Parts: sequence; C-alpha cells; structure tokens
Amino acid sequence: MNFTNPLVYGIPCFLGLILLELTYSKTHDHKDLYKWKDLGSSLTMGIGSVILAPLVKTISAIIIFNYIYEVCNPLIDGVRTNILGYESFGYAWYVWIACQFLDDFSYYWFHRQNHMVRFLWAAHIVHHSSDNFNLGTAVRNGWFTILYKPFFYMWIPAIGFPPEMVIVCLGIEALWQFQLHSTYVPKMGIIEKVFNTHTMHQVHHAKNLEYMDKNHGGFLNMFDKIFGTWKELDEGIDIEYGVTKPPNSYNPLVILTHEYKDIWSDMKKSPNLYHKFMYAFGPPGWSHDGSTLTIKQMRKELETRETTSS
Repeated sequence: MNFTNPLVYGIPCFLGLILLELTYSKTHDHKDLYKWKDLGSSLTMGIGSVILAPLVKTISAIIIFNYIYEVCNPLIDGVRTNILGYESFGYAWYVWIACQFLDDFSYYWFHRQNHMVRFLWAAHIVHHSSDNFNLGTAVRNGWFTILYKPFFYMWIPAIGFPPEMVIVCLGIEALWQFQLHSTYVPKMGIIEKVFNTHTMHQVHHAKNLEYMDKNHGGFLNMFDKIFGTWKELDEGIDIEYGVTKPPNSYNPLVILTHEYKDIWSDMKKSPNLYHKFMYAFGPPGWSHDGSTLTIKQMRKELETRETTSS
C-alpha cells in the first residue's frame, strides 16, 4: 500500500499557525514572544530541513527501512513471514496503533540520546539554541539529525511493520511535536497524566538546571516517567529558554555548526585518546580537568552545597 507522509499537508499548516501566533503576540501583551532576526534564522533552517529531509528520508525509506523489512520479512509461499516465524503485520487499525506506540518509544530514545551524546547534541542543539519558545522555534531544526535518525527506528520494520507505515507514524509524531511549542496552552488536567503536553515541552526547552534533560517524550510521557526523566512544570519558577552556551549569532551556518567547532577545540585540550573520545561522544559538559561539568555533575554539586549549608 502507498501512503502520503502527513508532513506534506502539515507544512502549510505550520506556516499558517506561526503567522497566527506571531500576529496574536504582536497585537496583545506578549510582543517579545517573537524576535524578527531569531524567527528569520528559524525559518531559514526550517526551509533547509524541508529541502534536505525528503532526499534523506527517501533514502532511509527505500534503502534502510525497505532493505531491513525485506531481509527480516521474506515472502514465503506468497506470505510475508518474519524470520522469527510469525506472519508479518498488515494494516489493521490496531497494528497502526501499535506502530505509533513503538514509534513513540523509539522517539524517546532518539531524543534522549541527542541530549546524552555530545556529537548528537551538536546536531540537536540547533533546535534548542533560541532563547524564544514559540511555534517558530518548532521549525528550527538541525540539518544533520536526519542522517542518523532512521537508525533508531529500523528495528520496527525488522519485526514486521511495513516501512510506509513507519514513515507515516514518523510524520504524525512530527505534527504533534510542532504544536507543543506554544506558551498559550495551559495545563490540561487529566490529559497531562498520559500525553506529552505544551507545559512539559516548555520544561524540556528550559535551561534552568532543575529542568535540563527532562521530558524527552513524543506523544506520551510514560517513557519519561518509567526511565526517570519526567519533570512537571513548576509555575513558580521563571523559565529561561535556550542553552547554557549559545551560538550568539543569527547566522544559520553558525547556529548549525558552532557546537562541532567547540567539540574540535575541546578535543585539542588533551593528547589523551580517551579524553578526545569523551569530548566527542561523552555527555555534553564533560571535561578531563573539571573545567566544565555535565548536568548530572552540576546537580550533584548543587546538592552537596545545599547539604553543607544546611
């Protein structure tokens, strides 16, 4: 069966909703929600993603997902059969729900590793580099994450889900993620028990120490709760958006590459090969001499100071 990626229809909606939020913010008491240069940078990177993504996703769908699917689900007597012995999945409604659930699980780990591995963070930091949180920020996507993202999902076609189903579920996930980038939607009661919501995503984009590296989920917040990365928005805390080491530039090329340059500079600080490896693939903030700290180290240091002072 052939399906259309829902992002084909989503992109015009994205632009319309950005324009609507922009107009509303400028005509009401939130004129600082959008900064023109920042929005220009976000839109430029969003347009670049729109141009690059179809090329890369076509390769991932045709070569990676289809190849894995064909190898792991060969035709046996005219029936797709998984190498584990069961019949590969079709297109029933409950199979779609199962695929979306597995997509969400994969998205959680893909997103979390983008925050845990510095080389991946160098690609993902683009999305966090704005100190504004709005629908314009939602399209501020790095161009390099799409090079490795498919590898987090290829196990889904391997176990028997059709590749085109996985692609559609990825598109649906992206639509949900876009609309989370708004401060105009308050807490939503019982919905917050299950779904990843706007206030939870505000936490994710904050650079407040207590909020950093939290709420990596896509649709659902259950994986954050299971794996210890969930954090509820505390309305008594003033959120600061962005990253602790921003690019300090509106130039899209600087925003896209600044963290890679910082990695290279840090790798030259020590001749030790292990240190070089950790600067590239350890957690962001790791240093061999303690000159910079990871988020876990910063939290531990804060806890130690609080314990000592009390």
